[in-house]
Amino acid sequence: MSKVSASALRDDFFVASPARLPRIVELHAVNAADDAARLLAGLLARDARTDPKFFYDAQGSALFDAICHLDEYHPTRIEAAIFRDARVAIAREIGREFPAGYQWVDLGCGDAAKSRDWLAAVAPRRYVGVDIAEAWLAPAVARIAEAFPDLDAIGVVADLARPLTLAPVLNEVAEAPLFFYPGSSIGNFEPPRAVAMLKALRQLGGGRGGVLIGVDCESDPQRLEAAYDDALGVTAAFNRNVLRVANRVLGADFDLRAYAHRAWFNEVDSRVEMHLVARSPQTVRFQRPHPAERDFEADEVIVTEYSCKYTPASFAALLDAAGFRRQRVWQDPAQRFAVVLATA
Repeated sequence: MSKVSASALRDDFFVASPARLPRIVELHAVNAADDAARLLAGLLARDARTDPKFFYDAQGSALFDAICHLDEYHPTRIEAAIFRDARVAIAREIGREFPAGYQWVDLGCGDAAKSRDWLAAVAPRRYVGVDIAEAWLAPAVARIAEAFPDLDAIGVVADLARPLTLAPVLNEVAEAPLFFYPGSSIGNFEPPRAVAMLKALRQLGGGRGGVLIGVDCESDPQRLEAAYDDALGVTAAFNRNVLRVANRVLGADFDLRAYAHRAWFNEVDSRVEMHLVARSPQTVRFQRPHPAERDFEADEVIVTEYSCKYTPASFAALLDAAGFRRQRVWQDPAQRFAVVLATA
């Protein structure tokens, strides 16, 4: 489980002074009609499925923030430890790769907290925060601008689930982009889509850019299933929240209590799958974007998320396929998580 596009508002957000308000560029306006059509099509499909982006309304973002603090959920904690312990070494490698300066492009930046911890160490020429939710993006980038007054900070409203169109912004300056994509969010894309996204990032860099990316390498089924099915039931609430989103967006009548949360590790495909399982036969009606109806049999599932897990070697193969030839890897002592710096 990884956040695809936004994170919850923090109490420590502030309003920047007018002189420091950053520029916000809208490349992908939120299109409610398109989103509704995509959500409905997935739920009406023979094998029902929702896109992880629909987890992250305000309530879902708050639940995910809580998940990241659970004992069972290891990726956030281990990645933070790698960042802390290897920050000097990683910053040195970035400086070697980009001696003439670069743009730090924070994909799915949310509150930009992870980047704030990095910017003093890596000293880019420009910060570009990318997120789908302008309401969260604007104050996050404003905080970056206030904390780093010599840094050119800009926010870009864009949906990472759609083809990236960042070139107009990135090409405003000469510096190459370094894409920061922490949290193992790349795992939400099945391998062919992950390669396509990585290839798009390489092309945006014009052969000069790179990525600094977090990758979950955990392979123990018991630990993985606990991470996605915690004892307190927070992840179950997070998973069922997508049905509440469907009720609101589609005028549907899902009964959240009628669907059980299930998370299991598919060892063949090396991924955690999150499902919602009908406890009994259900008929669900939809009002938007057009009237529709769907029957769910008892035990029929709605797939809500795949979270792919990689070894350093299998992830290196994805990077190779995308054209990133130079790769360095930092891992925790138990090798449950990796931070990878790759350049074209």
